[in-house]
Amino acid sequence: MANLQELKNYKNIYMIGIGGVSMSGIAELLKHWGFSVSGSDVSRSDATDKLIENGIPVTIGHNPELISNFDLVVYTAAISPDDVELNRATDLGIPTVERKDFLGAITRAFRNTICISGTHGKTTTSSMVSMCFLEANQDPTIQIGADLDAIDGNYRVGRSEFFILEACEYAESFLKFSPKAEIILNIDNDHLDYYKDLDHIKNAFVDYVKLLPDDGILVYNYDDENCLHLSQNTKAKGITYGIKNSNANFVAKNIIFDDNGYPSFDVYHNNSFYKTMKLSIPGKHNVLNALACIALCDEFGIDKNDIKNALKKFKGAERRFEFVGKLNGAKIYDDYGHHPTEIKAVYEAMKKKQYNHSWIVFQPHTYSRTKLLLNEFADVLMNFDNIIVTDIYAAREQDNHEVTGKDIVDKIDSLGRKAYYISDFDDIAEFLTRNVKEDDIVLTQGAGTVTKIAHKLAQN
Repeated sequence: MANLQELKNYKNIYMIGIGGVSMSGIAELLKHWGFSVSGSDVSRSDATDKLIENGIPVTIGHNPELISNFDLVVYTAAISPDDVELNRATDLGIPTVERKDFLGAITRAFRNTICISGTHGKTTTSSMVSMCFLEANQDPTIQIGADLDAIDGNYRVGRSEFFILEACEYAESFLKFSPKAEIILNIDNDHLDYYKDLDHIKNAFVDYVKLLPDDGILVYNYDDENCLHLSQNTKAKGITYGIKNSNANFVAKNIIFDDNGYPSFDVYHNNSFYKTMKLSIPGKHNVLNALACIALCDEFGIDKNDIKNALKKFKGAERRFEFVGKLNGAKIYDDYGHHPTEIKAVYEAMKKKQYNHSWIVFQPHTYSRTKLLLNEFADVLMNFDNIIVTDIYAAREQDNHEVTGKDIVDKIDSLGRKAYYISDFDDIAEFLTRNVKEDDIVLTQGAGTVTKIAHKLAQN
């Protein structure tokens, strides 16, 4: 059971932005532990509906009159400093705390907080680890970045000392956590609206590794040159995995793919055969993700048969190369990836499938990322037979009018390939409906609202 000593003074908690992926999970945890929880969000969503169904009051919109008689107000990083509810709490002398700091306190309530981090693959690997611990009846508490069918959402309240947490590096939020074990999947040039450059990101991961206790566990990618130095910064036990680097502790060999692009492979542990594994999700990158999961679970004593069974059962997390439906006899997939490395991984996975022509609808995510990685986006999108780019999803940023989705299309055109810039989602759906043929493959790609196009096409 969790040790709630650090939170004992807070009985009545209000959460601003309660519908967020992380905040909604925290709210459910608090309610389960006996706290009185309520909150607000700017818009209604499946998450807010679920909170209300589970007895947690949610107000849509921000109303300062609601802020009274609370012991603590928790808010997300997206909340403006001049938010009326936040200012009301300050005026009343109610303590306020940002989500990452509060989540850090929750990580300290568990003896074994397992943090899965890295620039790419966090949600999938967190889901894999969760599935393995569930298969082994370890009753973990779970919080990940997308819905997972096995837990009917993105969080689960368990009764053991295990807390499986997707730990995001954005704005160094993971430095607030207290992990017993860490998986670090990769370190790449991302979140450049916060980080100055790749060295800044690498230094953040070094600081993150230093959080591990001496008896902790560090699982890291031996194929990623940016990860190789990490174990030098901790006395925790280092465990490596890889495909290219045969000197890793856990290595995948004899990788083969079926007609769906699903891989099977032999795992070797310290050069000795460990187990043959089969995945029900596509892509070589997911073999690496599975190796990270296997290495972590083996160290915690999860039986290799439970690991094998769990990985076979895992059909993927929401919006991770997720099959949505069909259009004109073509299969439609939807993916959350919004970095060139992620798009390339999805393309490589897609290539293992059987299809005629490929279509991608890409929605760039944030102006800063689009501007800094514009050439890389153009290069990776050119792998697809047909390319549609729509407007940039601003997320946390304001439009500085320095870059648009059309700039990616112009770059692709300058490289000798045809691409389409289409702003309106209905126009995109109409264009695809007219042009997509039987046995083609359609991919909607991005972390914003582009998923709506996939579902609209599938309904049609």
